[in-house]
Amino acid sequence: MKKFGIIFLSILTTVIFALCIACSPADDQDKKKPGDNDKPQVVDYASELKLDLTSNSKKQEVTVKLYVDGDTTHFRPKLDSTIATGVASDFAETEGFIKARYIAINTPESTGRIEQWGSKASKFTRGKLESAQTIIVESDDENWNLDANGRHVLWIWYKPQGATEYRNLNIELLQSGLALGSSVSNNRYGTTAMNAMSQAQDQKLYLYSGQPDPDFPGDAVPITLKELRTHIEDYDNTRVKVEGLVTAEFSNCVYIEDVDAETGVHFGIQVFYGYETGNLLQILNIGNRVSVVGVVMFYEGGGIYQISDVKYNIFKPNDPDNSQLISEDNDVTFTVLNGDDIVGDKKITIEYEEETEDEDGNITTTVKSKELGYAEAIIHTAVSLENLVVTSIYTTKTGNHAGAMSLTCTAGDGSTVTVRTEVLKDEDGNIITEEAYKGKTITVKGIVDYYKQEGHETGNYQVKVYLPEHITVLN
Repeated sequence: MKKFGIIFLSILTTVIFALCIACSPADDQDKKKPGDNDKPQVVDYASELKLDLTSNSKKQEVTVKLYVDGDTTHFRPKLDSTIATGVASDFAETEGFIKARYIAINTPESTGRIEQWGSKASKFTRGKLESAQTIIVESDDENWNLDANGRHVLWIWYKPQGATEYRNLNIELLQSGLALGSSVSNNRYGTTAMNAMSQAQDQKLYLYSGQPDPDFPGDAVPITLKELRTHIEDYDNTRVKVEGLVTAEFSNCVYIEDVDAETGVHFGIQVFYGYETGNLLQILNIGNRVSVVGVVMFYEGGGIYQISDVKYNIFKPNDPDNSQLISEDNDVTFTVLNGDDIVGDKKITIEYEEETEDEDGNITTTVKSKELGYAEAIIHTAVSLENLVVTSIYTTKTGNHAGAMSLTCTAGDGSTVTVRTEVLKDEDGNIITEEAYKGKTITVKGIVDYYKQEGHETGNYQVKVYLPEHITVLN
């Protein structure tokens, strides 16, 4: 009897417990998950911060001229805007555009140097601004302030399509974990910037995730300049290793080229070394044959592909990512061309080998061919054009390139070719002007270049001259 009572009591307890569970509201159970009460609320600081158009800061409505990277953009002022508080004189000495460096943030590099998450930050910034219906730049105080590199230091506000309020892009990059702070608290919106950065750290987003960037270029792919030039779009954001002769240098760039032994055609590419110094610059001297390791990237400003993120680590001379010197004091040969080779419809068929692997691991090599425009194939190589008659000249009047010239020339085959010079100076340091070449017959040595005028979908090939001794007046 005693045993039966114990069993009955146990059954009764179980039934009561089950009934209690069945009577509990399901939504209450869902709410009582461990740790739910401890989860911090995610705040959209970029939206919470409001643009005050009546404050004492400078403001200017702008449009994008050039996307540089995640924290640098070039803007054109809309000086007739009813939103703007600036006047035309504010930007009279900026070449017609503003080089904007975003206040309070540093995004990873994605131009001269390539860093993890740099491409992601750059694409993030571009995506927000490309889709914006309105963009406003704002100073931190009552003045337009410049950094040491002559860039305007600014807050960037954009209004998304269909929205009525502006979002602050500086803050948005911080809260997204795509930017580190730079003097975060010492500015107009310091408190919001600090909170946005702290939230990204707590959420372990991107830069704070401790995870590698899946889009970061991996080990270098050895490739010839011929193969690279033939399929350059396929190598976008790829680390490559190429060999070539350094033929010219200007504005943090060198040009390297190599000749294809089978066809005799020269193939080249622009190499942007950025602000690297020391041993790398010695390696990249004109006349040196070099092995360059870097990342293939599309340069928006020039409308061309180039190799970036080249370096030399003096403490690791055998590092496979180092650029290396192969030989010195080689002669630079300028391929003699006709004008039509640069501006005409001439085509070139390039043969290349393509390898395929079947399911059993057997590799088959197939010879294929691809047709390119001749100027497209030989871009960034050293060429010479003889007996050009200069018919007109345009000289840049303002900005860093004031004094540079565009010479419109008639070649011996009747074609019209543009020769673009950098600012050329004579032996006494005086800028060479139009009078030196106007109406003259000249021979030029330079680099095949591509120029796309702003607002145009396509551009034209031309010859770029960097040294005064590379223009010879014949009469």
